[in-house]
Amino acid sequence: MEHFETIETITRSLRDNAAIRAVFLSGSYSTGLADEYSDIDFLIVARDGATDAVSALCHKAISQTGEIVLWRDRTPRPVLINAITDDWTRVDALILKATQMGGQTQDSLTPLFDYDGIFNALPATSKNQGPNPAKLKSQFEEFIKILGLLHLAAGRKEYINGMLGVFHLRNFLVELLIEETDAPNRGGVLHLNRLITDEQKALLISMPPAIPNREAMITAHLAYAQAYLPRARKLALQWGVEWPERFEEVTWNQLRKSMSIERPYDWS
Repeated sequence: MEHFETIETITRSLRDNAAIRAVFLSGSYSTGLADEYSDIDFLIVARDGATDAVSALCHKAISQTGEIVLWRDRTPRPVLINAITDDWTRVDALILKATQMGGQTQDSLTPLFDYDGIFNALPATSKNQGPNPAKLKSQFEEFIKILGLLHLAAGRKEYINGMLGVFHLRNFLVELLIEETDAPNRGGVLHLNRLITDEQKALLISMPPAIPNREAMITAHLAYAQAYLPRARKLALQWGVEWPERFEEVTWNQLRKSMSIERPYDWS
């Protein structure tokens, strides 16, 4: 079934039940960024919120578009349903009460039906709140922590775990690059191409692979440290985020003492 047919079928199934007060498209189908690989995100306003009865209505509606082969019912978020049908169409349904719509904006939703005029009462757009300093500092600290675990992985010869460390460092670098571009409408994790620049893509492509041996593990950790930490420091300064200076200092001291590793970048 084509996605527009899926949207129409689910909407039609939910429209005539008094418990459902509004259904909106959200995500990429609302922002105009959807493609043939996109999932379909619904925001459903239910009179009593995310009850078992509303979940059953969603299951019935989605099952009309194809056999449901994966159904996650309000886990881990208590108001979110995830479904995948037999043609691998992915449907997410966020279920809220009208009183829980305070975080929503008109520019992030497309009304499919709205019996109570909920959409008109929403702000037109969200205010740019800027970066979250606590979250960013936590990310910086976690990167340094994983880097510091290099001496443990090397000492125990845990090279497979060392590969996992490289993957984590890579994910933090990707997050940092996205923060650098401050791209709007970030969407899901599979939209990286439109979120970062060609220069940033080239950086990621150039990074060494995760290979389970000592030399490759060390090389990759240091390459990610060299790519991430100067950029993170620069953004921390720009955003007014306190840099974990002492933590980074003792981490490099530990790597120097235990593995004769020097910090691969200068910061002044």
